[in-house]
Amino acid sequence: MKKRLLAVGLALGLALTGCGQTGTTGDSGNASTNDPSSGGSNKISFVLDWTPNTNHTGVYVALAKGYFAEENLEVEIIQPPEDGAIAAVASGQAQFGVSFQETLGVALAAENPAPVTAVATIIDHNTSGILSKQSAEIETFSDLEGKTYATWGWDVEQAILKFAMESEGGDFSQLKMVPHSGADAISILKSGDVDAVWVYEAWDNVMADMEEEVYNYVPFVQANPVLDFYTPIIVANNDFLTNNSDTAKAFMRAVSKGYEYAIENPEEAAEILLAAVPELDRELVVESQAILAAYYKAEKDHWGTIDVSRWEPFYDFMYGNGLIDVQLGASGFTNDYLPN
Repeated sequence: MKKRLLAVGLALGLALTGCGQTGTTGDSGNASTNDPSSGGSNKISFVLDWTPNTNHTGVYVALAKGYFAEENLEVEIIQPPEDGAIAAVASGQAQFGVSFQETLGVALAAENPAPVTAVATIIDHNTSGILSKQSAEIETFSDLEGKTYATWGWDVEQAILKFAMESEGGDFSQLKMVPHSGADAISILKSGDVDAVWVYEAWDNVMADMEEEVYNYVPFVQANPVLDFYTPIIVANNDFLTNNSDTAKAFMRAVSKGYEYAIENPEEAAEILLAAVPELDRELVVESQAILAAYYKAEKDHWGTIDVSRWEPFYDFMYGNGLIDVQLGASGFTNDYLPN
């Protein structure tokens, strides 16, 4: 997608469904801490950020193609609990999961920091932005002045939008915000009460292209390079990384292989996701997967690596705007568990 996997607001502010198995290499069970070299089965739970979509395709590919089995891993894909994927990973309910740099920043800067670390970025660049009705004539963030925006009411969301508007000479105080209904972006815009909504390019924009109406899209990275933060990312439980380093590396080798396959074979990867989650719209998934094939690692040689020169400035932005009380800087991530 790229995204739009699910509007950033969905991932950040919406109560999610309860945990439930969506895929596994074998029988479900509690996560094991066995080392792969021991010859025993290693059970790992991987918690999603939302319902399955093309952001997650690489994991489903690794499951279907036997990449986890090759590493002697038994992997279960589960839905997030109501308090989110980071909470599930921090508590040990899952060893790995999908989150976002902005969400992780809040969790790491909390009074009791979440014991989690980002171990890979799923998509190399921020592909979120603002989708609007063509009639609203929004071609830059400054054009949001006097318009109506559907907000999730989340501090980080509104701070990013304010920064984007001001970076392009706009007055954030002139933006009217109304509560997000929770519906998909196209339905919200068609309601006639909202001019703009936060979306992810490779999901919501594909949905827009499937409509007869024309929409405008403005990416956040257009406003300022600081907004090219990492979203979504894979996070891991710190104790699990420390006590099961070889297993963690084996898991990330398989996941990396899955995403590399999706990059090289987007049509086949789309079919794998559809086979696992047949309720998804075929046209949407196929088109989204084709877009994400170019975004997963973009200009990098290898999927998943995080660049400190982009990670740190965004956390400085969060600190400078009072979104977190701790200067996180370059902390909170590692590339050590990715294959060389």
